[in-house]
Amino acid sequence: MPNYQDSKALVLNFYEELEAASTDHIGNVLNQYTSSDYQFRGVHPFNEITGADAVADTLWKPLSRAFTPMMRRLDIFMAGTNGDGTEWVTSMGKFMGLFDNDWLGIPSTGKITFLPYVEFNRISDGKICESAFFCDIISIMKQVGLNPLPMQTGAEIINPGPRTHDGLLFDVQDDAESVKTQELVNRMCADLVSDGLESSSKTLTETWHEDMIWFGPSGIGATYTLERYQVQHQGPFGAGLANIVFNGHDCNIAEGNYAGWFGWPSLTMNPGSGFMGLPASDRKIDMRLVDMYRRSGDKLAENWVFIDLLYWMMQQDVDVLERSRQILRR
Repeated sequence: MPNYQDSKALVLNFYEELEAASTDHIGNVLNQYTSSDYQFRGVHPFNEITGADAVADTLWKPLSRAFTPMMRRLDIFMAGTNGDGTEWVTSMGKFMGLFDNDWLGIPSTGKITFLPYVEFNRISDGKICESAFFCDIISIMKQVGLNPLPMQTGAEIINPGPRTHDGLLFDVQDDAESVKTQELVNRMCADLVSDGLESSSKTLTETWHEDMIWFGPSGIGATYTLERYQVQHQGPFGAGLANIVFNGHDCNIAEGNYAGWFGWPSLTMNPGSGFMGLPASDRKIDMRLVDMYRRSGDKLAENWVFIDLLYWMMQQDVDVLERSRQILRR
């Protein structure tokens, strides 16, 4: 039975020290916990970064200055072994703080603000040697009163954690349950890919509960029940995008009743007929995304999705952050 306890402890200690560190000492914390050849991938505008100091200067220091004090609130914490044999520790939740200073040109409010995030950390020789960090920057914009995108098809909410409140897998999990979860999400993915990402109701009910919850990113929104998921997300997604190609997962892990994967990129496509208000195009564009899952019994019950929408739109010459900075003069 795999035992990820040392790797989990490493990441939890890293989180604790990162949260406690002053802005000036964040770089020291990253250097302590990461390898000398540390590689980082994050949503736009962070993208790909090499080295702990550069990651500290680009992401963590500005974020800690903006949200004072910044608290990490975990909803899911798990670990697993990827298909290539690498070991990963994954967490999902929100950063919470008082938004006291502008961030990425987004004006501060001085009020509690939540930044939804998910983070995958690859562990090797007792160090974090690779990270993939997705966060919902558009959610921050909406929380401060900016609406940079057209009306979305799902509900605009701060997505909650698991209904069962059991997503923090600090202890060793039953390997048989982990295998069951992994096999289920893999079967669901295979169904989606074989159906061109437009599975029928009959196919969906083979792997999903009827009252499933799909927590999408801000800009697309959340939806509840299979029927409304098809109306409020799957339908618009399929109608608005064309020639979708699935590129596979960079990491695909499961532990207990939970699973998660990310791709870099996950999908390649052509913009179709107006998805998210953008025009159709022959341009090939990539979509980076994360899916986190909770299994209940023999089917999936909840799905949290992060999509790097800022990067997706940048490839179509729409720079949401820069446009906001110009309008707000930030």
